[in-house]
Amino acid sequence: MTRAALPGSAFPSGNLWKILSLTLLLCTTFTLPALAQEKEKMWRTLTVNGRGMEAIPTTIAQVSLGVEVQGKTAQEVQQEAARRSSAVVAFLKNQNVDKLQTTGIRLNPVYSYTNNVQRLTGYTANNSVSFRISVEQTGTLLDGAVKAGATQIDGISFVANDEAIARAQNEALAEATQNARQQANAVFTALGLSPKEVVSIQVNNASPPPTPVLYRAEAGKLAQQADASTPVIGGEQQVEASVTLQISY
Repeated sequence: MTRAALPGSAFPSGNLWKILSLTLLLCTTFTLPALAQEKEKMWRTLTVNGRGMEAIPTTIAQVSLGVEVQGKTAQEVQQEAARRSSAVVAFLKNQNVDKLQTTGIRLNPVYSYTNNVQRLTGYTANNSVSFRISVEQTGTLLDGAVKAGATQIDGISFVANDEAIARAQNEALAEATQNARQQANAVFTALGLSPKEVVSIQVNNASPPPTPVLYRAEAGKLAQQADASTPVIGGEQQVEASVTLQISY
């Protein structure tokens, strides 16, 4: 049986089928080794994780403080809290603190219990703000805030500035990469293997949040502390980075 030639074809039908078969054979011949090489490349890899760490001094204090007032009526305590808070905010603005903002305004009833009977005895108002200031100025500023009317310091945390953190992250990444390389070289040397190329890189750098230094004191205690300058020491912040390398051999 003779197959009909394709319309407009210059080749006999039999030759055309031979050419197509040869083309498919050649494609298969070249494709299979390439796939095998890629598969071998993926299978023969070593994965290592390197870590780097930089310690940098903290230069900024994140402070949270406020005013707490107790009284018989809601209006009385709210007005007094507003008056003291305004004085504290005015003082902080005069000190040119950064990122000053209100973080809480609360008014709560106060109850007493006698013979399982609840009785309203008064109200408590709390107004709080947060801001940033240099570590060197923190102690003096806290003393001034207490004199201006603050009755509680809720918390202080310390951080480095953004530029210092960015530089430390880059240095930690370089350390992590070098650490990963050293681990890989040690493994290859021990096994008598030769590394070829880095086929995959994964970067994961993170800076842990600063450890807060918490304070909680009543107005009387804070007033006593304000008689002397309050010492504040920032310490250091750890900046960590990790790099994962996949190396073929």
